[in-house]
Amino acid sequence: MEDEELHQDHQAEIEKQEESSADQDIYEFHPAKMAENPFLTRGCCQPPRLYHKNESVFQHRCSKFDSFDWMKDIPVVEGSPVFDIVEVRFKNSRKDYYRVPPDLELVVGDMVAVEASPGHDIGIVSMAGEMVRFQLRKKNFPVASEDIKKVYRKARLTDIEKWVAAVELETSTMFRSRAIAEQLGLQMKINDVEYQGDNTKAIFYYSADDRVDFRELIKLLAEEFKVRIEMRQIGARQEASRLGGIGSCGRELCCSTWMSDFKSVTTGAARVQQLSLNPQKLAGQCGKLKCCLNYEYESYLDAIKNLPNPEIRLKTKRGEAVHQKTDIFRRLMWYSYLNDMNNLLAIPVENVILIQEDNKKGNMPEKLEDYCQITEKKSEFESGAGQDDLTRFDHL
Repeated sequence: MEDEELHQDHQAEIEKQEESSADQDIYEFHPAKMAENPFLTRGCCQPPRLYHKNESVFQHRCSKFDSFDWMKDIPVVEGSPVFDIVEVRFKNSRKDYYRVPPDLELVVGDMVAVEASPGHDIGIVSMAGEMVRFQLRKKNFPVASEDIKKVYRKARLTDIEKWVAAVELETSTMFRSRAIAEQLGLQMKINDVEYQGDNTKAIFYYSADDRVDFRELIKLLAEEFKVRIEMRQIGARQEASRLGGIGSCGRELCCSTWMSDFKSVTTGAARVQQLSLNPQKLAGQCGKLKCCLNYEYESYLDAIKNLPNPEIRLKTKRGEAVHQKTDIFRRLMWYSYLNDMNNLLAIPVENVILIQEDNKKGNMPEKLEDYCQITEKKSEFESGAGQDDLTRFDHL
């Protein structure tokens, strides 16, 4: 009996060690492992295993455009039917909604074979249950439509095997397709390649400034890779979204993490926020104006509603003063005399309104210094004259 108990304890220790080593393989994120994992763009912390369970392969923290299910801890009303549509994610930002058969129960992280044209595709369930209902309502998605594609089944061993083989071809296919496009002299950039799960179709994402005649390119790509070719043109913002990167703020790009739609950004947003119209500072990784210029735009519009017109000059007995800049949230407006542009006077908005009203009545105050809160003098630029003198350090 003692030998049997020792043997059972030994087996339990071995199983624990195997589980801990498997967890380490999953949760240790080394740069080398991330570079070798082509499934990271699909939200997988490691490539799917063929002969093992894959419950913990999909991780929310690895996903671009991840959705937090804030309803997962809310119990469903007893007797209510389970919502029969799930959200399935593919590579990078591509997601779609599919109807689930009545005899199939799916949870987040399941690998499924879904309807495609032609054949089938392999994706990962990223959202299920009542959260999908609210998401579709938000997007005005026709839930009762018969055009919604279907989930065929959970991915089988053969499905995952084909999927893994197809995904591993994407990087080499992208570089080879770029070389072919360059040989044809096409003014386009192939940014990404996504293979369908059954390895019968490939989507080539490209960006170009003008229209491109890629009919010859499609023929060569079909002969080269023996798959059906689909070309999709994307803009500069979508390109940055798919490729990712680090912004000037030091954080990962908004367009590659959470921003799913792109609103137009104009230089007017920068002007309202009193920003310098420097293209190098206002442009993002995509070369367009930064999307974050719109984040506080509405707040600035509300803040400047009650500000006086900066085009109106302030008249005093000492002379006229013109507006230089505005600190919107501190409600300070900086003015300088026309005959002394180096001295800046910060005047509260209430005082500026008071002076403008007095000017309309024909009254002029003695000087602006009586109304200002801060006085700032522009420093003269000091030239480096004498810095090349050989004896400049002798007095130290």
